[in-house]
Amino acid sequence: MFTQTPYANHMTGLTLQELSADTALQANSLELRPGQEQFETPVTYENADASLDHSKTWGRVIIRDGEVLGFVRAYFDSSHPDEVLRCCVWRVSVAASAQGQGVGRFAIDAVTEEARAQGFTTLSAVWSGDGEGPGEFFQHLGFTKTGVTEYGDTIGTLTL
Repeated sequence: MFTQTPYANHMTGLTLQELSADTALQANSLELRPGQEQFETPVTYENADASLDHSKTWGRVIIRDGEVLGFVRAYFDSSHPDEVLRCCVWRVSVAASAQGQGVGRFAIDAVTEEARAQGFTTLSAVWSGDGEGPGEFFQHLGFTKTGVTEYGDTIGTLTL
């Protein structure tokens, strides 16, 4: 179901690798900036997790020089009853030491490439927190605020 096209940015040396047992441990051990962990999983996603077909989850690590610098999780299911969840960025985590170096942008670019390859025309992201959360990051990459979930999280969409 998922494309196997390798995604890499030779200018930055970043590469994308499918999540494995080895890289999952590294991804779960990423040290974020203080306070960022509270924004990793919005309440909306916590409540929606049971409704997902986990075989349609797309998890990748971002690596440079053999080191895991980030993790991205997306979900692609054109038949999911919630339109916001059909094609969405579920999580983006970047090590504190690598923030501001294009790792997050690289992750979102990879997700958008996968979404297009699967025929989607819109990518969603849901985030919590006003000025403190990841909203500014998503908006900087072109996401537009399009609503609020029943749990008070902001919905952002990006036209592909």
